[in-house]
Amino acid sequence: MIETLPIYISICFISTTFFTLIFFYWTVKNSSSEKIRNKSKLILLGLTIWLLIQAVLSSRNIYNTNTNTIPPKIFMFGIAPTILLILLLLLSKNGRDFMNSLDLEKITLINTIRIPVEIILYLLYINKVIPELMTFEGRNFDIFAGVSAPIIAYYGLRKGYLNRNVILIWNFMSFALLINIVVIALLSAPSTFQKFAYKQPNIALLNFPFTWLPTFIVPIILFGHLVSTIKLVKN
Repeated sequence: MIETLPIYISICFISTTFFTLIFFYWTVKNSSSEKIRNKSKLILLGLTIWLLIQAVLSSRNIYNTNTNTIPPKIFMFGIAPTILLILLLLLSKNGRDFMNSLDLEKITLINTIRIPVEIILYLLYINKVIPELMTFEGRNFDIFAGVSAPIIAYYGLRKGYLNRNVILIWNFMSFALLINIVVIALLSAPSTFQKFAYKQPNIALLNFPFTWLPTFIVPIILFGHLVSTIKLVKN
């Protein structure tokens, strides 16, 4: 953990991460497939183990030391495995069945987690452990996806007031906002790929508990956008 950081910021982020975990579990638990529902606790266990692995790696300073490795260690041991898992789900029949069984309204609502995440990022910037450009005062507008998600979920999906194309466009725009901050975060972190924020680099996301953002929360949001896109295009 970052010793100079107020403890309440870390507590808020840990709470945000566990809220994401429980919300995703609730989404899986309410799957349209009985087979998937029966596996929801196993999925919860798997995700919990993954969080614990990342906690151990970051707590032992695996990610924040010798940051010039290629590829960066957080990518190799934290981000790449989640990308591979998502690709496996996309390419396998069982994976596609799992994705298709998830409720579109619930998977859209999970984007509300982006609101507390953005607030925490701003607090991290104030405490000089990430650059301003990673916040809503800089180049990160991801909070708009979080604020608008309940509107899309309620008026678009539950009430049907919004055309499916409008919801699809919102999904693409929110996905673009996610990619935007991911790229900024990667290029602001201490590594051979760093291009921004040399005076105040992104060091927070290489330390516990904030490593859970790129290794868990972002992949969950990314996965949600893929599920939403597939379901909206099919319908």
